[in-house]
Amino acid sequence: MLIKSAKFIKSSSKAIDCPETDIPEFTFIGRSNVGKSSLINMIVKKKIAKVSRNPGKTLLINHFLINNNWFLVDLPGYGYAKISKKEKKKIENIIVDYFKNRVNISLTFVLIDIRHDPQLIDLDFISWLSNNNINFKIIFTKADKLSANQKGEKAKKYIKILFEKIKISPENITTSYKLKLGREEIMNLIYSEL
Repeated sequence: MLIKSAKFIKSSSKAIDCPETDIPEFTFIGRSNVGKSSLINMIVKKKIAKVSRNPGKTLLINHFLINNNWFLVDLPGYGYAKISKKEKKKIENIIVDYFKNRVNISLTFVLIDIRHDPQLIDLDFISWLSNNNINFKIIFTKADKLSANQKGEKAKKYIKILFEKIKISPENITTSYKLKLGREEIMNLIYSEL
């Protein structure tokens, strides 16, 4: 799929304040510092999401209109250790409110750093999505940090543990912003839902 236009529309702290439209939404979410902004910029081939050395910069629901017919939605990262419990709860509420109250979410991409074994916070979130019948796929990020063999092994191991712990085996894509890896697979998934 060719991206002809990508523009920022709005930041919102509640689902009710998000753009009023029936355009399909493709949501990107993951733990803080997972490489979400870099991946989004790779997908649209334009710097629309702010990349920061300090994790936890996305604190609102950000809507980007792509090709005037679908939204790329950048959600706050969860699990950032260096914020207060009050701030963590605020972010959790934004995320839950978005998923519970937006009716035009076509597909959610859960970003996972491929270098790490499943963390409890990711397992809990993936389980919550599954239990709430939210359509999602896993995107493994930062594949450039591993060898070709390690990439495949780590992804397989992660999905195996997911199945053992929460009895689901979601479709997944391995990506790297630096290697420009995985973009076509993501775009094909989006295109198949439009």
